Amino acid sequence: MPRKTHHVVPNSDGGWDVKKGGGERAIKHFEKKQDAVDYGRGVSKNQESELVVHKKDGTIQNPDSHGGDPCPPKDKK
Repeated sequence: MPRKTHHVVPNSDGGWDVKKGGGERAIKHFEKKQDAVDYGRGVSKNQESELVVHKKDGTIQNPDSHGGDPCPPKDKK
């Protein structure tokens, strides 16, 4: 079963977008990255998906799992 993900990514026109993994269109657009991360975290928790936050250059900054993690930490059962 493929894992569900949501991403916070930089928008080429400025600001930040929250997108569903594999999606082309943004779920929502924000001017500030922290606002996008906060919104994305709420969506991710609701959908039990992994939130993947990207840097301005597109590289992954810090993923945050909210369920369905294929490799959960050993101390979290």
